[in-house]
Amino acid sequence: MESQPSKPKPFCFAFLEYFQQPKYQNNVIKINLTGYGVKGTLHLFPFLSLPNLAELDLSTNELYGIIPPKISQLSKLTYLDLSFNQFSGKIPPEISHLVHLQTLHLAGNQLNGSIPREIGQLKFLTDLALCSNKLNGCIPASLGKLSRLVSLLLYNNSLSGPIPPELGNLRNLVEVYLDTNRLTAPIPSTFGNLKKLRVLQMFNNGLSGPIPSELGNMESLSEISLYHNNLSGLIPTSFGDLRLLTLAHLYENQLSGPIPEEIGNLNSLVDLELSENQLNGSIPASLGNLSNLEILFLRDNRLSGSIPNEIGNLMKLSVLELDHNNLTGNLPQGLCRGGSLEYFTANDNQLTGPIPQGLKNCTSLKRVYLERNRLRGNISEDLSILSIARNNLSGAIPLELGLMSKLLYLDLSANQLSKPIPETTGYLSIQNIPIQVGKLTRLFHLDLSHNMLSGEIPGELQTSLEHLRGLYTVDISYNELQGPIPNCQAFLNASKGHNNNKTLFVVMFPLLLVSGLSISSIALLFAFKKRKIDTDEERQSNASDEIFFSVTPLNGRILYEEIIRATKDFDAQYCIGKGGYGNVYKAEPSSGDVVAVKKFHALHTGEMADQRQFLNGVRALVEPRHKYCRSFLVYKYLERGSLASVLCNDEECKKLDWNKRVNIVKGVVNALSYLHHDCSPSIVHRDITSNNILLGLEYEVHLSDFGTAKLLNPESSNWSNIAGTNGYIAPELSYTMQVSEKCDVFSFGVLALELIVRAYPGEFLSNLSILTAESIPLNNVLDQRLAPPLPEVVNKLVLILKLAVSCLNINSKSRPTMHTVSQLLFDHI
Repeated sequence: MESQPSKPKPFCFAFLEYFQQPKYQNNVIKINLTGYGVKGTLHLFPFLSLPNLAELDLSTNELYGIIPPKISQLSKLTYLDLSFNQFSGKIPPEISHLVHLQTLHLAGNQLNGSIPREIGQLKFLTDLALCSNKLNGCIPASLGKLSRLVSLLLYNNSLSGPIPPELGNLRNLVEVYLDTNRLTAPIPSTFGNLKKLRVLQMFNNGLSGPIPSELGNMESLSEISLYHNNLSGLIPTSFGDLRLLTLAHLYENQLSGPIPEEIGNLNSLVDLELSENQLNGSIPASLGNLSNLEILFLRDNRLSGSIPNEIGNLMKLSVLELDHNNLTGNLPQGLCRGGSLEYFTANDNQLTGPIPQGLKNCTSLKRVYLERNRLRGNISEDLSILSIARNNLSGAIPLELGLMSKLLYLDLSANQLSKPIPETTGYLSIQNIPIQVGKLTRLFHLDLSHNMLSGEIPGELQTSLEHLRGLYTVDISYNELQGPIPNCQAFLNASKGHNNNKTLFVVMFPLLLVSGLSISSIALLFAFKKRKIDTDEERQSNASDEIFFSVTPLNGRILYEEIIRATKDFDAQYCIGKGGYGNVYKAEPSSGDVVAVKKFHALHTGEMADQRQFLNGVRALVEPRHKYCRSFLVYKYLERGSLASVLCNDEECKKLDWNKRVNIVKGVVNALSYLHHDCSPSIVHRDITSNNILLGLEYEVHLSDFGTAKLLNPESSNWSNIAGTNGYIAPELSYTMQVSEKCDVFSFGVLALELIVRAYPGEFLSNLSILTAESIPLNNVLDQRLAPPLPEVVNKLVLILKLAVSCLNINSKSRPTMHTVSQLLFDHI
């Protein structure tokens, strides 16, 4: 008999009133209240009143408290599911008295303590799910007695110690999930006995030693995930016997030696990921036999030799990553022979020769990254992402590039492109072959910097920019261009009207007659002087020597006298903010464009500390090879102020709806991805907080205050004193003092959570070691001042929440890069 009350009350009352009636006591054999919203504890559950109960499913409710030991009174129980509630405390050993139990599901609670060894007495158990709790201690060897066990799910706990070899006795196992724990020691060779096993997941642990060759005996294995461990030694050749294998994730270990030729025998393989190891030797030609392969990741190893032509035989291959190896030779002509390749990266190798015609004709290809190689020649026509920066490209870039109507991202920087940009209406041309930029209406990133382009910037470039309504990054800096900066105010205005999702606009143009100097609208507007002027008299007489350039409003020069006049020589009444390194003033020059001016504190004559702080604020966005003589910055005035001030103001916060918050996250991600991955050297901001995110009228994002920014030296370990704001600082800085991009990634995670919950998420950050997306239920933490988000926005917020938590990983190496976060947001939001 199955009983399901239509209007459940709190748990204890529902059962007292319903199931304790004499007519039900001996007849109830099944209770299923899954997802009924039941609240309460189990301490009043009428265990003795239900002597014949065989199945009890109370999953996905709001039950809390402990699992009472007297649950053992349900002596005929075969199915028990208490998953996805809020139970805490330890698993009672008395549960072993349920001798008929076949299914035990306690997943998704807050259970702690160790797994009772008494569970090994449940000899009829086939399904055991204790995942997503706070269990610790070792996996008891007694589980090896559960000879009928088919499914073992212990993932997402804090289990430690070795994996007991006794688990190899469970010859009926079909799936084992031990991932995301703290397990150590080698993988037991006894796992080779598990001939029925189809899924083996042990990633995100501290497993060490070699991969046992005996795993090749698991003839039914379909998926194996061992990534993010400390496994070493060779990939066993016996893997070639796993003929049913469809997924093999061995990345983020310390595996060495060559990729076995025998892997080419795995005809069922769809996803092979061996990245971030120490594999060497050549890529085996036998991989070309993997006729079902769709994903191949070999990046961040020590592979050498050429890319085998046989890779072109992989007719279903859609993603190929070969970055950061020592690969040489030409790209294979038949790389895209199957017509399925969509994503191809081979950055940071030593590839040479032309880009093959096969890639040019590959209509499926959407993204190509071939940076920092020695390639030459032309490129494809039907891409959405194209980055061939830091190669030896020179001479002609094909006219067909202007026909790439799907192009979203174009980076040809740091090559040897030369000659002037001709004044051809609607065209941006390099050498004598034009790129018809005006037709690339989907383009959002254009980088032609660090080449040898010369002559004046054509005024017609403005016309092209005005047609690119999605564009948010243009960089033509570090060339030999001169002449007036194009007036793109019309473009900026038009772009706001046509792209409500625009969150960041970065422009980098070279300064007039100053070779190599660039500016960026991340800080929006800089003012530079040619030489130091100490006195008011000199200031008046040398005004003509001053060079001021603006990105926004992009209307030419804002003269020094205008700033002095508008602020009455930095009178206190115009001060709108004070900081440790200087004060910020609001100014309205005669042009009508409101700006903010950061004036750095002056120190004693001869002291350069103020200049160093000025450089920290500027050189993070311009190369630190120039001397700046005047210590102040000029920014566009941002009407809404900081994100922190908006979140603290109830009325303003209500205007910051969920879509705006999603866009703010995207804007910050784009800005940090630019600093970390598109600047050379990379830049770490070191103070990502809601106070340093400024908002314009349309809530467009601007990253501010680069006073603590650090340029990363690839030849240095980048040690530094702690800098930043308490609560946002990555934990590793307190004991390593080593700065990396992952410091900003952590701060972003805090900021993203802050946007969702509207306040600093201190309670979630108090124990980072157990922080998971599941431990922060979205509906319970959303800013209550806003209406609940629509379903399509909920999905976006869930993704942001998951990304934020991954960015807060206490292990910096396990945090994603901002490039990865950017790509995930780009692909899914």
